[in-house]
Amino acid sequence: MAAKRKSIATRWFINSFGIIAIIMLAVTVGVYFFTQNYYYNSVSQYLRSEANVIWGVLTRFYEDSSSDYSEEIRSTIESFDKKDIMELMAIDNRGNIAISSSGFSPDVEQEMPDYIEAVNSPDGIGEYVGSLNRSSVSEKYMAVSVILSLDTGSRGYSAIRVMTSLEGVEKQLMQLSLITAAAGAFVLVLVLIIGFYFIKSIITPIRKMVVSSRQLAKGNFSEHISFERNDEIGELCKAFNYMAEELANSEKIKNDFISSVSHELRTPLTAIKGWSETILEMRDAETLIKGMRVITTETERLSAMVEELLDFSRIQNNRLMLQKANTDILAELADAVLIYTERAAKNNIIINYHEPDGVAMIFGDKNRLRQVFLNIIDNAIKYIGKDGVVNVDAVLKENSIEIKVADNGCGISKEDLPKVKNRFYKANNTVRGSGIGLAVADELVSLHSGKLEIESVQGEGTTVTITLPTIQKKAE
Repeated sequence: MAAKRKSIATRWFINSFGIIAIIMLAVTVGVYFFTQNYYYNSVSQYLRSEANVIWGVLTRFYEDSSSDYSEEIRSTIESFDKKDIMELMAIDNRGNIAISSSGFSPDVEQEMPDYIEAVNSPDGIGEYVGSLNRSSVSEKYMAVSVILSLDTGSRGYSAIRVMTSLEGVEKQLMQLSLITAAAGAFVLVLVLIIGFYFIKSIITPIRKMVVSSRQLAKGNFSEHISFERNDEIGELCKAFNYMAEELANSEKIKNDFISSVSHELRTPLTAIKGWSETILEMRDAETLIKGMRVITTETERLSAMVEELLDFSRIQNNRLMLQKANTDILAELADAVLIYTERAAKNNIIINYHEPDGVAMIFGDKNRLRQVFLNIIDNAIKYIGKDGVVNVDAVLKENSIEIKVADNGCGISKEDLPKVKNRFYKANNTVRGSGIGLAVADELVSLHSGKLEIESVQGEGTTVTITLPTIQKKAE
């Protein structure tokens, strides 16, 4: 069963938006607890400060032997001026609330963890945050107990306790949480809107590419994608359009190649068939010799064409094996020039060859390099026509040899020049050839760590420059 496809929008929502939502939730919770801790600390400091002030007053009363200590405690608690925001209590020696500033009867059964903490604490201070049930309503509060640290066994009081409601704080926290949550929700909605717009800007051209690629697969190379943005998506659309153009060009080159090869094959096959039939019918010695010469020439031409195609196939599949050895490259160049000198003379074409003094040794396959020279010189002769000149010059340099083959033929246009080394490309379809000879030559030169460069002016001629590294002589 095929796996269920997930769209980019779904993956973005699950990955990016989900993570952002979790972060916003964590921020909301973090803000709540941070603010709660800040408010609680502020309330705690305020209660402790108030308890310390009262503790100091009661200490002075205790030290004043003329005053009634118990009465002073009662008076201080009952006249407590901040009873509207907090409650002041006195705790007796048994740990019960004896007096409260609220005016209500103390709840003797009320739990006071803060008092227990104060009794057991070295500094005599305890604090507690909890809930108090009053009239079936739970109310959050904070209490601070301070041990009087006096000999109160005969006076009846052991500690004072200050308690305040946290409901106001909780309301503030709730409001802040709602504001934070609303801000988080707004951010999430904004991220969602922007994200979907961004994802749409990616998905739309991709979907167009999917549709266009299917059209390309069917052979419709006219499909192009319009784009307006100068970003990665725009570059992708541009690359897709370039690919479509190259495929269309490759298709055209392939069709031209098939047509050209068909023509190239048909011509010698027609000649071979025609002369074979002539030889069978005429049966005279002169016709036989002439016909066999034509058949041999056309067969060699067919063989060379097939070998050229096989070489190209081997190069494309990385199966071309070079038999490299130390080779005198000037000797191979001279042989190639000699082979074409007689053929060129039949068309009144002069080949001028200039070679340097000495020997130019390279490490390479001499047969393949000769094949390169033959191809370049053959091209020069073919594109001159008649009554032309081909200049072959070899120049030795410090670490290389530079071979130039220049003709005064028809030349190559500026539009065709960058493409002439492409496979199956022919700048001039009126001249015989498969269109892969130059591509094979360029690959062979590259396999020898060299360069093949072409310069041409239409109507004036073409110059092909081959540069190959030479073997350095060891210093004596």
